Formats: sequence, C-alpha cells, structure tokens
Amino acid sequence: MRCCPSSVLQPLRCVRLRPCIRKARSRLPLRIRELFTYISVLVHSLYFNSLTDSDVVFDSVFEPVFLTVDYITRWFGTVFVCLVVFLTSSILAIAYAVLLPLILNTYSPAWIVWHVFYGHWNLIMIAFHYYKAAKTSPGYLPLERNSSPFVSVCKKCIMPKPARTHHCGICNTCILKMDHHCPWLNNCVGHFNHRYFFSFCLFMTLGCVYCSISGRNLFLDAYNALEVSSTACCNAGYQTPAPPYTFRDKMTHKSIIYMWVLTSTVGVALGALTFWHAVLISRGETSIERHINKKETKRMANRGRVFRNPYNYGRLNNWKVFLGVEKRSHWVTRVLLPSGHTPYGDGRTWEVFPTKKDFISV
Repeated sequence: MRCCPSSVLQPLRCVRLRPCIRKARSRLPLRIRELFTYISVLVHSLYFNSLTDSDVVFDSVFEPVFLTVDYITRWFGTVFVCLVVFLTSSILAIAYAVLLPLILNTYSPAWIVWHVFYGHWNLIMIAFHYYKAAKTSPGYLPLERNSSPFVSVCKKCIMPKPARTHHCGICNTCILKMDHHCPWLNNCVGHFNHRYFFSFCLFMTLGCVYCSISGRNLFLDAYNALEVSSTACCNAGYQTPAPPYTFRDKMTHKSIIYMWVLTSTVGVALGALTFWHAVLISRGETSIERHINKKETKRMANRGRVFRNPYNYGRLNNWKVFLGVEKRSHWVTRVLLPSGHTPYGDGRTWEVFPTKKDFISV
C-alpha cells in the first residue's frame, strides 16, 4: 500500500473533522451558539477592518462584559424599585404608628398643624414624582421617516440621532436628551421625565432631612434607653435593677433608631446627588454632556479657543426651560404642586446660542 504524503492527509482530516465539529456545536444550547458566533464575528472584525485602533479593540474585547452588565442592571431594575417602595413604606409605617401619636400627645396645636401639613405635602410630592419618573417615557426616536435635523448616526441603532440624543445600552435604544439610566427607577432619565426625576430627588431629600431633624431628640432618647437596657443586662450579676421596658417599648426604640439612621444616610447621599444635578441644570447640561463638554473645553483650549455650551441660556432661563415655567404662577402650580405638564420643546430640535430672552421679565 502506498503512503499518502502529509500534505494530502491534512485536508482529508479537516474534511472528516468538520462534520463532527458541526454536530458537537449543534448539541450546544442556542444561547451558547449565538454567543460563540458573536465572539467569532468580533474577533474576525479586528482582522478585516482597516480602521482598527486601540478603541475598537477595547470595545470589541469588552463587549460581552458590557452586555452582561447591561443585562444584570436591566434585571435588577425591578428589584431596586421594590426596594425603594419597601424602604419608603417602612418609614411611613413608623411615622404613623410611632411618631404621630407622640406628636399629637406632646406638641402644641400649631406644631401639630405644621407637621401634619408639611409631612403629607412632602409625601404626596415624593409619591407623585417617583411614579411619573418611573412610568413616563424618557423620549424615543420616531421609527417613521421625518424631516427632523440630526447630527450623527447611532452605530448601534443605525438611526439618525438629533442633538443631545444618546444610546442607552440597557434600554437598547436612543434616548432624547439622555441624562443617565437610573436603576432605582428602572427607566432612563431623558427629555420627558428629567423634571420628574430631579423633583423626586429634591423632595425625597427634603423629607429625609425633615425626618432626621425632627426625630433627632427621639433618636437620642431611644438610643440611650437601649444602651441603659443592655448595660443593665450585662450587670445582672451585680444586682443592677433592669429598667421597666416592655417588648413593645424596645421595638418602638429600635424603630425610631432605624428610621433616623436610614433617613440621615439617604438624606446625605441623595442630597449630594441632587446638588450635583442642580449644578448641571444651572449650566444647561446633562450628566453625559458634562463629560463631552469637558473634553471639548480641553480640545478647544489646546487650539487657543474657548468652548461655549450651545444650550446654556443663562441660569434663570435654564431653570425656567427645565421646570416649564412660563409665568409667575407656574412657580407654585408647576413647581410646588404636583403637575404633569410636558417639558419645553419636543426633544429633537434645540435653539443654539439663543438671544437672552426671559419667559418671565426680570
């Protein structure tokens, strides 16, 4: 028998192995096969792309990681919403079951009216703006053809993008005037719900600060009571009489401590976030535009030029545009009271470097 050279045997081996490899792949789950095909396309795109650079390589290599993070964040959004509802409901239960009876029994009528009025007004504002921020669409690109101007094309949606529009990997779509994706809302913060998001943060901060300040003395009394009780238990061998606290008293003290610690922590953290967003609104920027404008400022400075934000209409006008204030009464009806009015503009066209005109004469 004649021996075949190795150069002839090698293609025959490949031909015999390919059906086996295809059969092995066909037995794999569909999700794994799709992921394997996707990674193969990414790897091959690095070799057959003349525009390949370090950024393209980084995005291609870490694309599965980005997809995994987006998927987890999208799934955990429902968990975060339930957590917000649970924590807020627990504070309300403590306020009605523990604090309200103490206020009615110890405070003067004037202070009772103040606490009842302010507490319920703050609660209504928090619930209204959180619901609207979570349920209102942030603003999506229209699917039908239109004549709206655009500045670029989204490389993921393959759709024309108007100014201030950005792609959200978690929502997997482009958002008009996107600020960020908020997992606590399980929704993007965009043109149509940005005001609801900021108002929720503001009134939630005010509510936490209100609970923290008004419950400070109750917290100190409850903490000292539990400290004395634990010290008495430790010194039981030295004939120290235990304080006459019942199980209900101990649970009341622990509830007050839980409420004060939670509201103080959330008030500080959420207050810092609210202050940062207030600064951005005063500058006419979103969170994403802040990073873009910072890079543009450095790039223009290297060329000896000064960058100017084209959407900065002045501090007062920025707030009027953001809050939808068109006359003086709107500061009450649209800011201090629940209001579902739509924001200024459609989110697709924006005035660039407008003349300094006020909605309200100043």
